[in-house]
Amino acid sequence: MEIKRDILWRVYLSFIGIVLLSFVVLGRAFYIQRVQGHYWRSMSDSMHQKFVEMDAERGTIYSEDGEMLSTSIPYFDIYMDFGAEGLREKNGKRFKDNLDSFAIALADHFGDKTSIEYKRDLKRAYNEGNRYYPLRKNLSFEDYKSFRSFPLVRLGRNRSGVIVETATKRLNPYGMLARRTIGLARENAQNVGLERTYDDMLKGSTGKRLVRFISGGAYVPVEGTEIDPENGKDIITTLDINIQDIAETALMKMLVQSGSQHGTCIVMETSTGKIRAIANLGEGKRGYDEDLNYALRTTEPGSTIKLATLLSVLDAGSSKVSDLVEVGTTGSAYVGVRNINDAERAPKPVLTVKECFAHSSNVGMAKLAYKAFANNPDQFKSYLHKFHLDTKTDVGLVGEEAPVLPKWRRNKEGLHAMLTMSFGYAIEVSPLHTLMLYNAIANGGKMMKPYLVSSIRANGVPVKEFEPTVLNNSICKPSVVKDAQACMEAVATEGTAKEVFKDSPFPVAGKTGTAHVAGGDIKYYDGIYQASFVGYFPANRPEYTCIVVIKTQAHAPLHFGGQLAAPVFREVANKLYAMYVQKKTAAPLMLAADSLPRAYAGYTPDVANVLSDLDVRFKAPSAAGWGQLATVNGSAVISALPVLRKQVPDVRNMTLRDALYILENMNMKVVAKGRGKVLMQDLAPGTPLTKHQTITLLLN
Repeated sequence: MEIKRDILWRVYLSFIGIVLLSFVVLGRAFYIQRVQGHYWRSMSDSMHQKFVEMDAERGTIYSEDGEMLSTSIPYFDIYMDFGAEGLREKNGKRFKDNLDSFAIALADHFGDKTSIEYKRDLKRAYNEGNRYYPLRKNLSFEDYKSFRSFPLVRLGRNRSGVIVETATKRLNPYGMLARRTIGLARENAQNVGLERTYDDMLKGSTGKRLVRFISGGAYVPVEGTEIDPENGKDIITTLDINIQDIAETALMKMLVQSGSQHGTCIVMETSTGKIRAIANLGEGKRGYDEDLNYALRTTEPGSTIKLATLLSVLDAGSSKVSDLVEVGTTGSAYVGVRNINDAERAPKPVLTVKECFAHSSNVGMAKLAYKAFANNPDQFKSYLHKFHLDTKTDVGLVGEEAPVLPKWRRNKEGLHAMLTMSFGYAIEVSPLHTLMLYNAIANGGKMMKPYLVSSIRANGVPVKEFEPTVLNNSICKPSVVKDAQACMEAVATEGTAKEVFKDSPFPVAGKTGTAHVAGGDIKYYDGIYQASFVGYFPANRPEYTCIVVIKTQAHAPLHFGGQLAAPVFREVANKLYAMYVQKKTAAPLMLAADSLPRAYAGYTPDVANVLSDLDVRFKAPSAAGWGQLATVNGSAVISALPVLRKQVPDVRNMTLRDALYILENMNMKVVAKGRGKVLMQDLAPGTPLTKHQTITLLLN
């Protein structure tokens, strides 16, 4: 009996324990579900959902005449979520009803598979419940526009299960033209040129989107969770695509003809300092290409620096252009502390200062510098500072090299350096520095800062404007400027560039330069030269200033500035004169009456008001509404453009403002790319409209 009672007691105790444990478990489950439920559900979501960044559309770089120099082209990756509710409801009736026509449309448009193969693949993915089936990748905008009109797809995101991911590719529409200056935005390499300098403005601000992970590590976006990115700003450069083409073509022709290593050609607008063209061509495995920005690299300039020497001695008052200088007949002379040689013997033993410059006599220019600054070499250095030859130009490109001047000492070594600099050695400046100095003389002594960007715009609205900047209103006395202009004109009429410009239809002023190249493993005796010519035209009314610099191969038969660089300058000058300068004095051109078809759309009363203000005769419907303007038999006719509530409207040829008014009032989400009028829309007019549908507009 005692044993039975003992066993029962233990049984009852165990039962009570189990009951109590059950209550604890149930209570804990209730607590977790009701009290801590939100916390644990959020933990689960954090493991299956996350925010991913959405890249902004990078801004476009334009030439000043509106041509795209670097732009982003959209492309589209198409996926299908076969687990979408719209495809699965009613036992997949919508999918089955549209499968055949959808497969036929894919096969007809893309042609990579037959309709039977498409149907088989789509059906298999549907049966497997694939939530992220890759249908097409890298679709162009035109292909994507056609795809949006396919059966099933046109039913909308929720009903078709179509997922669209948009990305962009960066390209230069004009290929090699100014490519090193413009740069190219690259994902895994450092950008260069304007793309690098203005990267923060071009790239905009990234957005965010919530995505949900599904099987296979793929993810799908969660609708309605996007934080839209802020698109990048557009950069409007000072470049002119026609002038750039002229400069690059002329430079390329000479490089190929001479087999030189590389060259640069810069064209600047004289009065403003705007860089109209900047060509940089270097020899590579596949011929010449825009590889490095030689315009910003410093080298010993050679005789083109003699303008700085001429201005300094004339402004200091130690010499006049009519003074005589004994240069001898041997092409060599000892000046002060060193022996100096001329590249070519002077035409006579005694030259005027003007003739020393025109015939590029090293001996003559060194004697002038010695006469002016032998007792105070620092004064020559102060002139170089005044001419901004000791600081960067700050043209607006990352990577510009600073000028290099020798260490200045008040002794024989300092005097030696000053004399060497007077004819183009022991000092390193970039072609852009040299151009800036010569442009100041063309501009009557006013030195302009060279610049490449004229404005920055956001959605077509200027946010920053760049105006011409004067660095120095007068770099020397007005009389010195006139004397320097006469000396530069003499170079083209009687000096080292006489043969090149003897038949020029307009006067040219400039200076040739030929320098032995040394640096790194290259020595002066290796026979590599830098040939250059810099000047302006027309000399009597300067419009453009241009510099050409070419680096030769070793012991090249053609290596003088008058042989290599001056012909390039002449070709550029002749074409620009014919295209731009000569037109300013030409008789006005009488144009025939407008016979081109017009393509504009908008609110009919607004279109009518514009035509009335322009004094254009037209016909228009009596009722107000949306209209399409066209030319019929030479007359302007506005026809009614119907806008139906349940169909995608036709907003082509409208301004963005009018298009937004119509589409947003129909509860559509609008994505606009480009600027100007609406050129294309990715949803075909008349397509059945679904609520909150997204439409992409391409403006041009």
